[in-house]
Amino acid sequence: MGKKRGQKYEAIIDAAVKVIAANGYHHSQVSKIAKEASVADGTIYLYFKNKEDILISLFEEKMGQFVQKSKEKLDKEVSIEKKLFMLIEMHLMQLEEDHNLAIVTQLELRQSNKQLRNKINEVLRDYLGLIDSILVDGVKEGVFPASLNARFARQVIFGAIDEVVTNWVMKEHKYELVPLAKPLHDMLLNGLKK
Repeated sequence: MGKKRGQKYEAIIDAAVKVIAANGYHHSQVSKIAKEASVADGTIYLYFKNKEDILISLFEEKMGQFVQKSKEKLDKEVSIEKKLFMLIEMHLMQLEEDHNLAIVTQLELRQSNKQLRNKINEVLRDYLGLIDSILVDGVKEGVFPASLNARFARQVIFGAIDEVVTNWVMKEHKYELVPLAKPLHDMLLNGLKK
């Protein structure tokens, strides 16, 4: 059985992003999330099992929306180089537009709990699939060499984007993130083509 959806569900997800970004995951009581969402504490449990379920669900929702939007845009583009740039730019743009989400994804989702990490990795699978498809098509079209280790290349691409965003969050958003898409793209593309 799937999760209940609707306005309250969305309100709880959005409230959780704000509360967790402001207080940290461990100091974000369900009651604070409920208050921010303007719902009764008990209402949270109609939609989520516990606080961990809220964290995973908000990542599933936000990442799912991002992957869907990215896939739609990437499917319209032919150039492998432009697809890679678009993916990087959209990733940076989404997080620059939502500082709270950036804090949650870059800091609070990095929990030491192995079960939580495994669930997050499951959610990331579709996003990593977008990178894989760019790499596979790039090899087929001769943009990247046939000898390219796609798995390693995916890790490098994701790791580079992730580190750029984490550094931006750690520096408290003191500069614009999206303008970094071009130099990051150029560096990754030059490395992939060799």
